[in-house]
Amino acid sequence: MQISIVIPLLNEQDSLKELHDWIVDVMQSNRFSYEVIFIDDGSTDNSWEIIQNLSKQNAQVKGLRFLKNYGKSQALHAGFNTAQGEVVITMDADLQDNPEEIPELYNMIKKDGYQVVSGWKKKRYDSVITKNIPSKLFNWAARRTSGVKLHDFNCGLKAFKSDVIKTIEVHGEMHRYIPVLAKNAGFSNITEKVVQHQARKYGSTKFGAERFINGFLDLITIWFVSKFGRQPMHLFGALGVLMFLVGFGFSIYLGVDKLFINPAGRLITDRPQFYIALVAMIIGTQLFLAGFLGEIMVRSRKNDTRYTISNKINV
Repeated sequence: MQISIVIPLLNEQDSLKELHDWIVDVMQSNRFSYEVIFIDDGSTDNSWEIIQNLSKQNAQVKGLRFLKNYGKSQALHAGFNTAQGEVVITMDADLQDNPEEIPELYNMIKKDGYQVVSGWKKKRYDSVITKNIPSKLFNWAARRTSGVKLHDFNCGLKAFKSDVIKTIEVHGEMHRYIPVLAKNAGFSNITEKVVQHQARKYGSTKFGAERFINGFLDLITIWFVSKFGRQPMHLFGALGVLMFLVGFGFSIYLGVDKLFINPAGRLITDRPQFYIALVAMIIGTQLFLAGFLGEIMVRSRKNDTRYTISNKINV
């Protein structure tokens, strides 16, 4: 199979039939062998019924349904596990991503040799205040922190070589950083492509301003994991030793001062340096133990499935 199209969705009943027909037209006109995987992330409308009907009409349509809303990352993770195509393309279900981009994205993976191609919505049809400006700030911070030079990390339209999505794990809110996860996994041939962005035709966005706050917190997390995720002792152990040495230094100073310099002076417990030494040594010990426990957890970590699928179609 040449292409797997993975589409996570939440309450998009109005756009699914139109999106499906558009994708089929593009696939048939280019003679691609393909599958379309819809992941219903706990929709409360008729999205799942529409997916079932589409699957009956088109054997290339597959569906996964979650018992409740787990989030876009978990939906993508489930879709990635199911995908069988040589190239996996993700897109949103709201018709803001253009299926006409698929052939060029496929060629950039298969012919040009890229491992990840991320869409860049250079011209956006979103609110300037609530989406465009925050998105620019978010993307700037992501570029500086991750070292991946993309203009639009959050674009839903992306293409991946199959090896990439079978290697990385997408969970939490990490769907924004799949190119960063790919880079950390050793897939360095990453590029971007300017794609057409379209105004939302049906319904309203499912993401509020909190996504940018969560995005920045996730950015800190992924930076930490990429730097110290496999060797947490390198951070916590180093900080712990540093703090302990600071406290131990103050302790030596207090002892020498009391024994040899000013034996008739104040009690050691009456001096602020005593409490600085005590707190620093305690914190240093705790940080060192945190690094030690982190190393144990890294070595004993097992795969954790964070979603429950209630229904499958053609999978």
